Amino acid sequence: MSLAAVLARLDANADSAVERLFELLRIPSISTDPAYKDDVARAADWCARQLAEVGFDAAVRPTTGHPMVVAHWRGKVANPGAASVLFYGHYDVQPVDPLSLWETDPFDPRLVSRDDGSKIIVARGAADDKGQLLTFIEAARAYVAETGGMPCPVTVFLEGEEESGSPSLKPFLTANRAELAKDVALVCDTNMLDRTTPAITATLRGMVKEEMTLTAASRDLHSGMYGGPAQNPIRALAKVLAKLHDDQGRVTVPGFYDGVPELPAEVKAQWENLGLTPESFLGAVGLSISTGEEGRSIAELVWARPTCEFNGITGGYTGEGFKTVLPAEASTKISMRLVGDQDPEAISRNFRAFIEANLPADCKVSFAPFHGTPALRLAFDSPWLDKAKAALADEWGVPAVVMGSGGSIPVVGDFKQILGMDSLMVGFGLDDDRIHSPNEKYELSSFLKGARSWARILDRIAG
Repeated sequence: MSLAAVLARLDANADSAVERLFELLRIPSISTDPAYKDDVARAADWCARQLAEVGFDAAVRPTTGHPMVVAHWRGKVANPGAASVLFYGHYDVQPVDPLSLWETDPFDPRLVSRDDGSKIIVARGAADDKGQLLTFIEAARAYVAETGGMPCPVTVFLEGEEESGSPSLKPFLTANRAELAKDVALVCDTNMLDRTTPAITATLRGMVKEEMTLTAASRDLHSGMYGGPAQNPIRALAKVLAKLHDDQGRVTVPGFYDGVPELPAEVKAQWENLGLTPESFLGAVGLSISTGEEGRSIAELVWARPTCEFNGITGGYTGEGFKTVLPAEASTKISMRLVGDQDPEAISRNFRAFIEANLPADCKVSFAPFHGTPALRLAFDSPWLDKAKAALADEWGVPAVVMGSGGSIPVVGDFKQILGMDSLMVGFGLDDDRIHSPNEKYELSSFLKGARSWARILDRIAG
């Protein structure tokens, strides 16, 4: 009965919850711009006050940059033996430029009704991540109001530098490891599949970045005098890069697919039935044909398969008109997205060996220092995943999609490496929320049902 009462309390307090969100959205907590340092601190204070008002032991903790907010629930716990959770969000936001493209002041939030009757909250930070983090705080508020406590042990951890590279995060986690390490982290900085279908992000791709330069002659050469017999590093580079993929879209570097798991049959079938076709996925950017591995669905290619992509090529003269030379060097930048248990160092080592083995005559290659991070995943049979799936299905009335992310969320890796915790990534954003762009928005339904979803998830975790 207590969960039903908590959900009823959330519904009754919906208007006041939106008002509180608007208060936070009015604070221009732009972490990357020093001019807003005081506003970032003000947002941290606001979050700490809200958590203290709920009943948490909350504090603003200084760092060498912007502060962290740490809040522990030390009151009544319905099931003290239940798993302990660390909820993570960030209260800082991106800059608003170009301001001229905003329809209204980005820090004057507004509630907009659409033709279909749905409503959206428009403001910088509405979806990324102020609206998201408040879904959890509002769930906690309703729990305490109705039951006098929390269903399980809870700590809230809010960051103020996520949008500026998190320079203080790793030192803070390392220094406070014993205090912050819990049974599982709850991360609310991800998306739903669509407006009515909840989702849990279970996989994040890692990355290896490679920068390499091919050199040939000791200087640029006149193309009339040397063209033909002399090695051209642009042509050599193109030839080497062309060898990195076969005609079926697979990467040809030896050992590249070591540690790449196949999807469980249930997950593979679910992803294939999402309706993501090459035409629907690529059509918006003017494309229609997948060039990834043959026999793989679009969802699988983006969420669960590794890639090797060329991000830039430079060499020779690229200004107006012609300078008829054979350049002395040509360079490229390559990113390789990793999945499963792929080893970033092994990938880099094998990649470089492959390039060196395939260099044309009279060419040398140099590489920039290694940079790589491993992929992360929550096991598809994880009990945390099962609890969240059941809770979300109860709230939204449809099964939750377990999906992957083509990119990465660095804090999830830090939680795993420093605190030894898996992360349950449940968010209520949408692909069209325009985060980091003018006129950012957050669905009102995402905010209100997001809070109800967290209440249900906490109830499931508490058992």
